Amino acid sequence: MRTTCSSKLLAEDEKVRVTRFDFEPDQETGWHVHQYDYVIIAVTECCMLLQNPDGTQTSSKVSAGSAYSRDSGVHHNVINASEQKMSFIEIELKNSIRS
Repeated sequence: MRTTCSSKLLAEDEKVRVTRFDFEPDQETGWHVHQYDYVIIAVTECCMLLQNPDGTQTSSKVSAGSAYSRDSGVHHNVINASEQKMSFIEIELKNSIRS
């Protein structure tokens, strides 16, 4: 059984929520659904294993300082698949909620 990564709320207002996630090797976020569109900014190199509800898994490597964005509705579990600590900042765009 994996342990859960740590998270720290850095800023929040009516427009955005900014959270830092720090993972030891093999830690996970736990299953979650993204309510808002979001941007991830890698603080360290991130070697992630992304588990999907249908049982599929995807590996993703994001270089430190790089960023990517995703739409709301993403449902997954994120795992640090490396032997190094991993950190990223997540910026959620609250005005992006979809009906």
